[in-house]
Amino acid sequence: MDYAKDILGTIGHTPMVRINKLTAGLPCLVLAKYETFNPGNSVKDRMALTMVEDAEARGLLKPGGTIVEGTSGNTGMGLALAAIVKGYRMICVINDKQSREKIDILRAVGCQVHVCPTDVAPEDPRSYYSTAKRLSEEIPGAWYVNQYDNPANTRAHFESTGPEIWEQTDGRVTHFVVGVGTGGTISGVGRYLKSQNPDVKIWGVDTYGSVFKKYHETGIFDPEEIYPYITEGIGEDILPQNVDFEIIDGFTKVTDRDAAVYTRRLALEEGMFLGNSAGAAIKGVLQLQEHFGPDDVVVVLFHDHGSRYVNKIYNDDWMWQQGFL
Repeated sequence: MDYAKDILGTIGHTPMVRINKLTAGLPCLVLAKYETFNPGNSVKDRMALTMVEDAEARGLLKPGGTIVEGTSGNTGMGLALAAIVKGYRMICVINDKQSREKIDILRAVGCQVHVCPTDVAPEDPRSYYSTAKRLSEEIPGAWYVNQYDNPANTRAHFESTGPEIWEQTDGRVTHFVVGVGTGGTISGVGRYLKSQNPDVKIWGVDTYGSVFKKYHETGIFDPEEIYPYITEGIGEDILPQNVDFEIIDGFTKVTDRDAAVYTRRLALEEGMFLGNSAGAAIKGVLQLQEHFGPDDVVVVLFHDHGSRYVNKIYNDDWMWQQGFL
């Protein structure tokens, strides 16, 4: 009989799907690594499980312990699945710009959720970075995941996502495009693909209000680049240790409006019901089209599922209020 011993055994081996209508004007083949097929409906399931298993192996997480993490929602979901199966308590710290669906979903899978203000500096004690760290220090037996600086995040994608992309494209992938948040996906996949073929180009999709693009191009961390933005799951006001800027060939920035509009277009024109960062990713591919040729195979990774954004991106009233329709 063919079955997984538990839900964690279904993580990975997600399909590759061709993009047809939105990329009709491009000379290349564009394929989507469709990560919503993971059990928690996002790419974050991969690194969540790897980070938990790494903490167990190193003695940082013991039976009956508590997992604490600051998350935009998807990592929290992946960690929650691991916590349920392995018998841990799960505490998620999330900022108030994230969709209501994400908070409700985390609570539905047993997480204790703390909501923090978005528009504060990372070092502010009210920020979700500071709150998560404080809770991990106050709670006996707690382990602070710290996905931004935890090397097991990048390792998960080097060991699973990267090899899957290489195998599914028969080694013909020439470009990898993905939204960048913690940096684990782009760095792990990028490192693996370049180890197989140094000529593969790795492109990050950033958002306005985030520091990645300017820092990559100038080496300057510019606080003036930082301001609140709507797009969820990509961009940062810090420089996570998991972002390997040497692996990345370049960044393109996508506006909040374009990310929202192209997320809706993916659903309406490709039948792909995806999260906010997918719209940013496919718009990033279109913005980079001058770099692609007729023999190229471009892989874009779609992070998460549209069910987490029903009352925002997929709500006409919300879209009108933001000026996106």
